[in-house]
Parts: sequence; structure tokens; C-alpha cells
Amino acid sequence: MLPVDLAGMSGLDLLRWVQTERPDHIPSIGRLLGMRMETVEHGHVVLSLATRPDFANPLGTVHGGIAATLLDSALGSAVHTTLPAGVGYTTLELKVNYIRSAGTDGEVLTGEGTVVHAGRRTATAEGRVVDSRGKLVAHASTTCLILPGTG
Repeated sequence: MLPVDLAGMSGLDLLRWVQTERPDHIPSIGRLLGMRMETVEHGHVVLSLATRPDFANPLGTVHGGIAATLLDSALGSAVHTTLPAGVGYTTLELKVNYIRSAGTDGEVLTGEGTVVHAGRRTATAEGRVVDSRGKLVAHASTTCLILPGTG
């Protein structure tokens, strides 16, 4: 049992709790990939992860799915920060543009998501992934379906 009522928290409060408490005992894609929440603000989230050899594609660079997952997480989390308690969301569409490859040698990738529109039924967000030198690796946009009463 958790020491807090997660279902009673707004999206912003929930993500700030995750950011400060770092609940590593809760299974999640973020835990699996080693994501860290760097910034959590209303409509804006920054996540980061360090690459590793397990992230390799057949060419030996970071698989595009890692960047897509970092983007889906950052953009979806940005949308989540705009939602009241008891309201959920799901990704309807994610469009990713890949710009350059990244190495699997511990390079830090940073994913940033910003809400463009937060409506009653849908929300949109855009974002980017940069490498440790600030070079653009990928950018994306998403549309999320708002799910009232799903907590």
C-alpha cells in the first residue's frame, strides 16, 4: 500500500510526487529504461535517460523505439499535468521524426514535452529529444484522448 492516495491527486501533483519520491518499487516503463523526471510544470515535462548497450539496434546505435518511448512519456506526462484528479488520458497518435542516431555508451538523452492544446476530449503536445551536446535526435507531436472518470 502506498503512503499517499494517488487517485486523489491531480496529474501535476502525481507527477511531482513521482519526481520527488522516485518510487522505484512501482513497475513502469520509466523504471525499466532508467528515466528520470528532471522538470515537472503545468503543461511541460522534461525526462532524461542514459543510453546503454541493451538499447542497441542491429547497427549498434540506439533503437528508434527508445527515442519514441522517451517522447511518448514526455508528451503524455505534459498532458497529464493539465488534468484534474480522476481524469486519465491515452495516446491516440504519436508522430516521430528521427534526425540523428545516438550512441549506446551512456550518453544522456533528454526528452522535453510541451502541451499545445488541452481540451475536454483531446489534448495535443509537441516535443524533442536532444543528446548531451544539445543536438536534436528526434522531435514529435502527439494527440491524446482525455478519459474522464478513469483515475
